[in-house]
Amino acid sequence: MGNIYRWEPEDNEFWEQSGKRIANRNLWISIPSLLSGFAVWLYWGILTVQMINAGYDFKPEELFTLTAIAGLSGATLRIPSSFFIRFCGGRNTIFFTTSLLIIPSLFTGLALQDPNTPLWQYQLLALLSGIGGGNFASSMSNISFFYPKQKQGLALGLNAGLGNFGVTTMQVVIPIVMTFAAFGAFSGDPTQLVIDSGTIVGKIKAGTPTWIQNGAFVWLLFLVPLAIVSWFGMDNIATQEVTPELPSPPKAFTMIGMMLLIGLVTSGAGLWLMLPTEANGSGWNVPKEAALVLVLVSTLLLLKALPGAIGDSLTHQYRIFKNKHTWIMSVIYTMTFGSFIGFSAAFPLAIQLIFGYQHIIVDGVMTHSTPNPAGPSALTYAWMAPFIGALVRPVGGWLGDRFGGSKVTQMCAAVMTLSALGAAYYMAQAYESETPQEYFLPFFVMFLFLFTASGVANGSVFRSIAIIFPKSEAGPVLGWTSAVAAYGAFYIPMVFGEQIKATTPENALIGFAIFYASCFVVNWLFYLRKKGEYYNP
Repeated sequence: MGNIYRWEPEDNEFWEQSGKRIANRNLWISIPSLLSGFAVWLYWGILTVQMINAGYDFKPEELFTLTAIAGLSGATLRIPSSFFIRFCGGRNTIFFTTSLLIIPSLFTGLALQDPNTPLWQYQLLALLSGIGGGNFASSMSNISFFYPKQKQGLALGLNAGLGNFGVTTMQVVIPIVMTFAAFGAFSGDPTQLVIDSGTIVGKIKAGTPTWIQNGAFVWLLFLVPLAIVSWFGMDNIATQEVTPELPSPPKAFTMIGMMLLIGLVTSGAGLWLMLPTEANGSGWNVPKEAALVLVLVSTLLLLKALPGAIGDSLTHQYRIFKNKHTWIMSVIYTMTFGSFIGFSAAFPLAIQLIFGYQHIIVDGVMTHSTPNPAGPSALTYAWMAPFIGALVRPVGGWLGDRFGGSKVTQMCAAVMTLSALGAAYYMAQAYESETPQEYFLPFFVMFLFLFTASGVANGSVFRSIAIIFPKSEAGPVLGWTSAVAAYGAFYIPMVFGEQIKATTPENALIGFAIFYASCFVVNWLFYLRKKGEYYNP
């Protein structure tokens, strides 16, 4: 516990004598830290549903922007985070980034105590909660260095899969803690539900008090002890291959803070370009695809321009962009993790808006604003799909180790394509029905298949990356691909919000199905032809 100056996990004797014990200790501290990061990053998907239920005065498209803002900053922050281990050390990184999450958790709770808190404050807090999303890149990079190649598939699958349980944990815990004054006087006053809500055990009727602020406060119970445990229980690997010039903790924290600030600024600028004036944007309506490219490129250039060792080292690390497989794996991992994280963010609000309202023709015009008393509670069902997706991720790593990562990914791409098309069909039927709940079960089953396939493929793709790239590049590549894929947490909520506003939500899923089919072809072309550079990595 501290700094390690010799680390040779490929040496069987070293591994059995001390390496395994040290690696496992770091892994089992890393997992709950990553879990909490995911929870804080994505809790907007649940909080926004309850904000509707409690009558907070925001439009649905404004609430979708909160999940999208957190998604954009979380994805962008994965770019600098992928280099934290190389420059700052694993223990230094996990401790500092876990501690930073206390800020959005505390202040989001305080903001939610007042239903009149303006939108811009929530947007700023959503931007900061993206730090939890960025933590994935540094966490995965860190764990990849601790394990030998033959065990990386399972180790990375456990770290990511159990860390992904932060989504499910959040979706289960938040609705429960909102039902009572969990923190006594600190919880503040409740608000009254104006629409039926729910927990995993069933509906909660309108008129019931809700302490929505507890949905943010509760994560302080995890983050504070985890910050302490990570400092005293984790290690920095100060070797040439991992962190060759380990800085002092204060210097490491300063370096991490500088790089995070760059990601937050570029994300904020991109959001300002995209959002309309009523959502505190520029009103220029820059296309989201163009804004994403600008955010990505500006983040990379600003990081590279940093003076001294950081900029010089980043220039060296950027050699991964000359390898075509970096870009190929980025596309494939966007299909898998991008879908998992994007649908996790958008799924609760999509259920609420499609099945929680009756779609009735009034004066010849289809309306979507009449509450559906027979509709399912999003807070009762939304947690199940991400739960399955996170549960099977380690299975994907294990299957990849056993049968080859690309074969597993190929099967998952086919399942995802068909599931998205099936869900699109039932979504279209529901959005034109006075009784949309009749279509909920088949719609929900299709999404269970979609989440399961994406979860398995998340593990198999990371196994492929560990095989394709040399160890000195695998960490940055893992970080980069996870950053690109995490933009799904921004893109999918934005697309759903746009298509629901256009009354064609099924078009979102049809578009995603086309993308999955193209990934099926790309995976076969590069990794399942025996004459290719790599076969079934």
